[in-house]
Order: sequence, then C-alpha cells, then structure tokens
Amino acid sequence: MPEIPAVPRRLLLGGTLATGAVVAGLGSAAGAAAATSSSAETAAAAVPGRRPGQKSMINVPFEPYRTVRVGVIGLGNRGSGMTTGWSAVPGCVVTAVCDIRTDRAERTADGLVADGKPRPAVYGGSADAYARMLRRDDIDLVYVATPWEFHYEQGKAALLSGKHAVVELPVATELRELWDLVDTSERTRRNLMLSENCSYGRNELAMLRMAHEGLFGELTNGHGGYLHDLRELLFSDTYYTDAWRRRWHTRSTASFYAMHGLAPIAAAMDINRGDRMTTLKATATAPKGLADYRERFVPRSHPSWRETYVNGDLVSCAIETAKGRTIRAEHDVSSPRPYSRINTLAGSRGIFEDYAGTSATGGRIYVEPDHSGHSWRDFDAYRKEFDHWLWKKIGDDAENNGGHGGMDYVLQWRTVQLMRAGLVPDIDVYDSASWCAPVPLSVMSLANKGRPVAFPDFTRGSWVNLRSGLDSRSTEMPPVS
Repeated sequence: MPEIPAVPRRLLLGGTLATGAVVAGLGSAAGAAAATSSSAETAAAAVPGRRPGQKSMINVPFEPYRTVRVGVIGLGNRGSGMTTGWSAVPGCVVTAVCDIRTDRAERTADGLVADGKPRPAVYGGSADAYARMLRRDDIDLVYVATPWEFHYEQGKAALLSGKHAVVELPVATELRELWDLVDTSERTRRNLMLSENCSYGRNELAMLRMAHEGLFGELTNGHGGYLHDLRELLFSDTYYTDAWRRRWHTRSTASFYAMHGLAPIAAAMDINRGDRMTTLKATATAPKGLADYRERFVPRSHPSWRETYVNGDLVSCAIETAKGRTIRAEHDVSSPRPYSRINTLAGSRGIFEDYAGTSATGGRIYVEPDHSGHSWRDFDAYRKEFDHWLWKKIGDDAENNGGHGGMDYVLQWRTVQLMRAGLVPDIDVYDSASWCAPVPLSVMSLANKGRPVAFPDFTRGSWVNLRSGLDSRSTEMPPVS
C-alpha cells in the first residue's frame, strides 16, 4: 500500500471552496504537504466501519413501483432538458420541480403542461426550497441537477427523506462526502446513482459487451476522459448561472469531470465486480487556456477579469487496479480541440478506439484473429453485432426523446424500468463513489507532486465478487395500466 501524504484541509474540494474561497499558490501548498507526508498514514484508503445494523446495498433490488414519481432539483440547462426526458418515459411522471429561481420552475412546469403532461408542484425562491419539496409523499425518485457544490447535500437529503436519488456528476467532491453517501444509502436502504449517461452510450455499451465476450483477450489498459472545449460557455453570462462552473477553475487543481470517460472503461474492466481501482497519481499542465481566451475575447469590464485560474488545462490521472490493469482518465475543458471522451480499451488480443475512426460510428478496431497487417478497421459491423439490448429495444425512442445522441433517454428509461420491475440498479452507490473519487484523489496527488494515493474500497471488500451491472440481460418494461 503506498504511503498517503497529508494534505492541507484548504486544498480539499468542497466546504469553503464550494462557497467561493479561492485557493492560490498551490505550488507552495503542495510543498508544505509533501514536507509533512511522513507523518500521514493511509487516510484515503481508510475504510470506516459500518454502524450496527448497517448493511451493504450490493445486489439489493428496488421495490417495484407501478408508477415512478420524480422530483427534480435544479432547472438550468441540464435539469430542464432532463425533466422533459423523465416525463417521456412510460410509467414515469414528474410530480414536483424545484429551482432557487422560481421562474425557472414555473417555466418547466408550463412546458410539461404544453406537452400534455400533468403540472408538477413548483418549489423555489430560497436555498432550502428543495428540502420543502422532499417532504412530499408523492416522490419516489429525486433527480439532482444543480451546480456541483450542492450535489452531496441534496443527494443525501433525498436519501434521508426516504427517496431514491439520481445525481449529476460528481455526486460529491470530498472523500468524506463520498463515504457519507455510501453509508447513508446503506442505512436508509435507498439507492443513489450517478447520472452517468455516457455509460449508456451506444459505442460504450457495445465495447462493454465485446470486452465481456473476450474479443480483446485479457484486458490490460483503458483510456477515457472528458475533452470538451467549453471556453465560450464558461465565459457566457447566461449558460452557467452565476458562472458557477468557471469559478471551480479558480479554486483548486483537480480532475473535476473525467467520469464520462472513466466510467465506461471501469465497467468494461468489472471494477467493483471482480477488480477494483487501487491507486491514483495525477499530473496537470499549466493553467493557460482560460486566461488566454479571456485576453482575446472577453471585454475588460467583464467580472471574470477579477479571477485567477489555477486548474491545469489538462489533468491526467493514472489509475492502477488490483488485477494489474491501468486506466488513464483525463479532463480538459480549457483548450481549443474537438470533442472527445477517448473511450479506448485494449487487451492481449486487440484494441478499440473511439473518436478516431472515419466510419459513421466514429470508432475503429483491431482484434485478432479477425484482423492482421497492422491496419485499423471500421467499428460499424462490430457495433451492429454487439449492440446492447437497450439500444435495440428503444434506440429510436432514445434518439427522438433525449439529448446527447439518445443516451440521456436510455439512462432515464432504464432507471424507470429498473424501479418499476423491481430490479437491481446497473449503477449503484459504490460505482458512483468510485467513479467520482478521482476528484479529491487528484487534488491529493497533485498537492504532493504527483505521488500516488491509495484508492478507497467503497465496497468494503465485496469488489472480489462478480456480479451484473451495465452488461445486463434483456428485460421488458412493465406495462402501463
């Protein structure tokens, strides 16, 4: 087990950072952390004991619901669009919507009525409006789509109110918060799931099935991330309310949002289902992109000129697993580049690379014995052969009802189906915590010059057992009465 260096509390994400405190001078802070590392033990790897009566949520199914009643917290760009998606799923109804800006909640409710849906109850006007909404007894599932700093508090509150929760990325930004969500889920017997829509992408699910069928041989490594030029949106005065996302780049150096690429690779490697992530070490480039964009395109009167950006443009995490595999997870939203989640998986008999091919799928592949001659092949035929049953069943509906190429709707349809049929969730609280742990772990590693830190085992030892997940068997949506 690698030594886990101490990290100054002010470097960890969340807490005062989430309320706007700016962390500057990270170089000197990292040096101070390294100087005290000899006195620190395995803080990140420490596994807190369960309270009396607290039990694992692994393989615990939902109780069956005739209709899934959804309450939505956060109605910005993401929340308002996903609300429409929830309302389109058979056997699902949006019963309440909440945003601190009441006008947003009213507009969302009006939009549902215009689509022929029942009008949900509206909450807003204060920071605790969501708590009032959670007191309702006609909500089964809470969907959280607020800025990152509120996810932990609101996700936990949903569980404590007796409701299941789907929380946008990340579910929390500190290790203690991730552990608390795991423990709260176990105590309340409610499921909390990361809203990891990319895990339901068509290419990602086909890649997952191919890996489990052994096409790549013994898996050895994977590479995923979130590489998305957000500079224009980050400096928009309207897209991210109160510039909340840009301000995270003033607070710490961290891999904020690599889950979109990490999660599909982790699923293909059966992380928490026969393997687990054991260590993480991070590197970061200099923070140049946002300041350069501001210099060229943002007027000097803009409030962003009072900000100092400290997060590296490209933050890379090298993750090792118990089976000796490696995963590289990357995050970059500050550089000029085409969009990519990388989505690469390799093993002893071949490799798949997404966002690289010339075919309609965007993927390319090379596997033995099908291929030879050191030449890439298109992914088209393989995706057709290994297309996941969800896409075969609802692909057309997904493309008509959901964003991001349909994977939003696939996630929503599958979540409702799992709840209505009383099935075990594809993505559980242990997956959710593990996929989000690189946020605080990258802070710790970077504060100590890239030294490896231990990865917590949120399953408390149950990762050794093989079990199903996203690679599920075909099941039907219960009929709507």
